[in-house]
Amino acid sequence: MRASHALPSIDGMKARNDEGGFSLIELMVVMVIVGIATAAISLSIAPDPVRELRRDAQELVRHFAVAQNEVRVDGRVIAWQADSEGYRFARGTWQAVPGSAIPVVSTAGALDTFMRDDELRPRAWRDGPVEVTPARPVLLTSEPIGATWQLALRRGGATVTVRRDAAGGYEVQ
Repeated sequence: MRASHALPSIDGMKARNDEGGFSLIELMVVMVIVGIATAAISLSIAPDPVRELRRDAQELVRHFAVAQNEVRVDGRVIAWQADSEGYRFARGTWQAVPGSAIPVVSTAGALDTFMRDDELRPRAWRDGPVEVTPARPVLLTSEPIGATWQLALRRGGATVTVRRDAAGGYEVQ
């Protein structure tokens, strides 16, 4: 009978014990791959200043259209004013005239600032301060044909332009 013994290898060393596991080099390669993938994902998630400014401009255009419709239905001029922190819409309030059944619009006293209106309430810019040029208020009237105008929104090195054509259409560039 033959005894079963572990035979030494040719060079005289014991046979290698096959244990499962990873070597340090394999673990380091995996960690480098995970690090590169994480960096790529975090770069793609970082907000693009032009994209956020464009989103602000597109939202503003939508609010301008709503305000323009409100002016045409209600008859009162709406003013839009912006500063570096945000923007707001406002209009005069109806005031009773003594001896008349017809009220008039007045800008004396409290203005209607649309605090309870989901579309026209005051808003902050999405991603921090924005410089608006020109800085003067924009007046929205009920006239079907109006003057063309444009606003430049700037944040850092990014600029987006909002244009209004004579027919009341808005465009973001």
